[in-house]
Amino acid sequence: MDRGKIMNVFIGIAVVLGCVFGGYTLNGGHIGVLWQPFEFVIILGAAVGAFIIGNPKEVRRGTVKHLIAMTKGPKYHKKHFLELLVMQNTIFKMAKAKGAMALESHIEKPSESSLFKAYPSFVKDHAATDFFCDFFRMLIMGADNPFELEALMDTRIEIQHHEALEISHAVQGMADGMPALGIVAAVLGVIHTMGSITEPPAVLGELIGGALVGTFFGVWMSYGFIAPMATQLKALADEDIRYLICLKSGIVAYMQGYAPIMAVESARMVLQHQNQPSFADIEAAIEKAPAAG
Repeated sequence: MDRGKIMNVFIGIAVVLGCVFGGYTLNGGHIGVLWQPFEFVIILGAAVGAFIIGNPKEVRRGTVKHLIAMTKGPKYHKKHFLELLVMQNTIFKMAKAKGAMALESHIEKPSESSLFKAYPSFVKDHAATDFFCDFFRMLIMGADNPFELEALMDTRIEIQHHEALEISHAVQGMADGMPALGIVAAVLGVIHTMGSITEPPAVLGELIGGALVGTFFGVWMSYGFIAPMATQLKALADEDIRYLICLKSGIVAYMQGYAPIMAVESARMVLQHQNQPSFADIEAAIEKAPAAG
């Protein structure tokens, strides 16, 4: 868990709440006036309904899953990338020494492979395992053009990245609609007020104030919470796809004839600074890694 990033999220929430409500009360506003539960039901209910209408079941389920994952921070950290690089070194050395066919049994059933089980984070990641095994299988079957295989990998990565970004796009769509739904709630409040036009000014003022809360709530929720959540989901998707890019870079470098450690170094170079192990880290981890069978 990336505690720093999670702490930033909670600090941001505290700042939004504190500045908005703190500034309002310091200016003489009464918090009780802002409690308009029916306005909240209209806005949030319509937003959720629009979200359901506009997104397929897979995206709706994925949104819940990704929002929960967002509280835990990025999926991959430096230790996961270090394990991944060591795993690639082991595979490439074995393929170089014994031929790619020696890896066929491991590639066909990675979950049962003693070789892959030495790298638990990798073997538990089914998307990454499938990616590596699918393309290494093509190498075993005779694919020898690294540029064609790289183009195919790029397409696979783009598809998976697009699927992950659908979640952030869906949440961003909800954020975009919240201000308009706030206006809808405000208009309904004005209609209700007009129906009570014979009431005394104090009652009318309360009704008008309640109606305006709808506009406030829609804009505030959109720009204060929902849109930042969409941005965070996109950032996490961009970070997570780096795992597959690291795999791709290693395989392509190996196919181009690089020595195993140089292919691993090519894969290391594409990592972001905060997740990039040093070359010395990799050498030390390789020395401790179990020998390939």
